Amino acid sequence: MLDGVIIQKLKIYQDKPDLDQKIKPGVFMEILRSSDELLKKFGQSNFTIAYNGTIKAFHSHKYQDDLWFAATGRAAVVMFDAREKSPTCGKTQVVYAGENDYKSIFVPTGVVHGYKVLSKEPVLLFYHTTKEYNRKNPDEIRIDPFDKTINFNWRELK
Repeated sequence: MLDGVIIQKLKIYQDKPDLDQKIKPGVFMEILRSSDELLKKFGQSNFTIAYNGTIKAFHSHKYQDDLWFAATGRAAVVMFDAREKSPTCGKTQVVYAGENDYKSIFVPTGVVHGYKVLSKEPVLLFYHTTKEYNRKNPDEIRIDPFDKTINFNWRELK
């Protein structure tokens, strides 16, 4: 586990339909509550869809924290600690998430992160940040997925 990264397993509640219908009820989950104290403040919520085999990596932020939630499919979230003063500097953590494995993944400022879609179904990923995105001055440092410093083998993920 990387220092400051928080994985929060989500509780699944059976949804209660408003009408007496002969259909299977769905489920309900609380992704983020202010009492969780995961985000220092709210900046923005985002949503992305990615398809089988897609690698969206790597990037980090100087000023913002992220909180990720994969709602469908299956993804491998890869994080690398690039923070020089962190006790886990230079270490990598992989977290699997998605359908039937629901969790919130808190990624602190300075932790390099990205993901690969492992499922045939697309991954619908919601992420919340502590800062709004600024197109003129984005808080985003892009890093090649095959960067030699990180040295992560994406091909081994299945």
